Amino acid sequence: MSSQEDNRQSQFIDEVQLRFLNNNDIGDLKRLCVEWFPLRYPDAWYKQVTNNPHFYSLAATHNGSTIGVIIAEIRDRSQCNKEDSDLIGYWYPSDTKIAYILIVGAAKEYRRKGIASHLLTTFLTKVQSSEHFSCKCVYLHVLASNLDALLFYERQSFRRHKHLPLYYTINGVKMDGYCYVLYINNGKPPFSWMEFVEETVDYLAVLSVCRFSRYMFRQIWSLPRKFILHRESNKMVCTL
Repeated sequence: MSSQEDNRQSQFIDEVQLRFLNNNDIGDLKRLCVEWFPLRYPDAWYKQVTNNPHFYSLAATHNGSTIGVIIAEIRDRSQCNKEDSDLIGYWYPSDTKIAYILIVGAAKEYRRKGIASHLLTTFLTKVQSSEHFSCKCVYLHVLASNLDALLFYERQSFRRHKHLPLYYTINGVKMDGYCYVLYINNGKPPFSWMEFVEETVDYLAVLSVCRFSRYMFRQIWSLPRKFILHRESNKMVCTL
């Protein structure tokens, strides 16, 4: 994007107003969801996300029209679905907060103008404030075939956490999804078994009484680690 385009986008964003959704926005929200998603939400869902203060439901408006929305919630880790239970490290208590983005997007005629990014950044600023420091990650689910959405979230520093085979049912057809996550407020993912061993080796090395034993601990671990990394790199080559 050129600097001139950047300036035009910035000027447009300055004209956009943000406000919380209410019951009067249900019609606009339905229109946008039909435009964005092959899934169909029940009427009760629209009433809930526009009227329940538990949800962070924000509209972007321009000249009186709703041109984008984000709907998210902050929940306890214990309220996650089973497939999302491993988002953060096992050492975090069950009441640790995590944020879930239900939807975010811009109306078709306003895409590539920075609306979705503006809405997402506004929410991320909120959950990274001192008020929400107990919130350790932001996550979402996305259809695996939705390339535009995948690239959008990756540009926003989200990373792919998990492949979800046959996660969605659309018009009777099972389709894959992905879980994407962004760690915030010093939040950490669970250790892999290799990371666990590395931490253990470093801990034992620190406890060692002499330099030679510390050196030997690390050398002994480096051999299987090099083998594992070599094997994984060979797997990647074979799959290309």
